[in-house]
Amino acid sequence: MAGSALATGVLIAATGLALGLAAVGGAAVTAQRVAGAADAAALAAADAVSGAVIVAEDPCAVAARVAEAAGATLTGCSIEGFVATVQVESAYAGLAAVSRARAGPPAGE
Repeated sequence: MAGSALATGVLIAATGLALGLAAVGGAAVTAQRVAGAADAAALAAADAVSGAVIVAEDPCAVAARVAEAAGATLTGCSIEGFVATVQVESAYAGLAAVSRARAGPPAGE
């Protein structure tokens, strides 16, 4: 009887650990996905504002489309000269993963 209680306890602990690691892993994947979406959206906006890509839309609208295609939502966008700064957000398990990115020509140019 004591052996089965010990085995049950070990099984419960292992299950709890596995679920916790799965949740942490999912959050890490979501954070990386959101960071990639922010990078892509900032690059798209910077390309649009610099004329590297000809579009009829506002650069922030282009950034919003790119972020949405990557599974995130654009929550902030500003353009200063040829530099685009964006903020995107996505949810994981009821929590918001937020990332910011800037893109434009190198500093000093």
